[in-house]
Amino acid sequence: MVNLETHLDERDLAAALRADVRTGLTAARKWLPPKWFYDARGSELFEEITELPEYYPTRAERAILLARAGEIARITEAKTLVELGSGSSEKTRLLLDALLAHGTLGAFVPLDVSASALADAVTRLDAAYPALSVRGIVGDYTRHLHHLPDGGSRMIAFLGGTIGNLLPVERAEFLAGVRDVLDAGEWLLLGADLVKDVRTLLPAYDDAAGVTADFNRNVLRVINHHLDAGFEPERFDHVAVWDDGNEWIEMRLRAQEAMRVPVRGLDLVVDFARGELLRTEISAKFRPERLRDELATAGFRLRQRWTDDDGLFTVCLAQAA
Repeated sequence: MVNLETHLDERDLAAALRADVRTGLTAARKWLPPKWFYDARGSELFEEITELPEYYPTRAERAILLARAGEIARITEAKTLVELGSGSSEKTRLLLDALLAHGTLGAFVPLDVSASALADAVTRLDAAYPALSVRGIVGDYTRHLHHLPDGGSRMIAFLGGTIGNLLPVERAEFLAGVRDVLDAGEWLLLGADLVKDVRTLLPAYDDAAGVTADFNRNVLRVINHHLDAGFEPERFDHVAVWDDGNEWIEMRLRAQEAMRVPVRGLDLVVDFARGELLRTEISAKFRPERLRDELATAGFRLRQRWTDDDGLFTVCLAQAA
């Protein structure tokens, strides 16, 4: 039997989608949050992206974890590992293996919004780690952190550079929320992408094969499916730009021509001017001192920070003060 604790169901997700789409598409500068990329097709496309030659973050983070998981286990001696936005939890196996080898780990708690993906992951992990207690939590890491299990020398892992998808005020709220659920001395393991040459950054979000473009347009397919909208995704161009002032990548969709798009599930019609932009994602890149300061503001002390050999990505180990 799959051990899942559910705090988010299809009705919750439908209500959140409706609210986000109405708010974002009626804003003066239209936007949509990136979480709506990820239906089954969107998840498949993102897995393809992680294998592209241009997309360095997944490879760089995995290299760090491969080299440092044993050290992380020795420093933290974590008894419970929690992963936020866990997905398939594939990279996390490096941490599980190291913590089990160190002899401290007793429980793994992955949290994700997708009940089906989480059930699959928990089933596979149960089979691979029979001595480990695995309990999945279906929830949103911005809303359901208080449902994490108490105490027991915990380490919360938030990997993949997902921290960069949050706006600065959202990041501050998220990190403070993580600190609130941890006891003093417990741990946060954070993966973050670093500021680097734009010639390396931009291709990671605008690959030659067009997979990222297809992924970007998938948010329109999700809205069509769930809200009976009339988007024609092929009439929007994929755009990725570097915002030097904010030090983030913005992914956008650009209307090729003026159009009116019905969103019948919201009784809404959305007008687009020719060339109008719809922001679908930000991906902030970090300087080490900014990470340190944001963690400190939230109540964490940075204990260790590692990078891959090329200095593209970083994994930070911070302790609740």
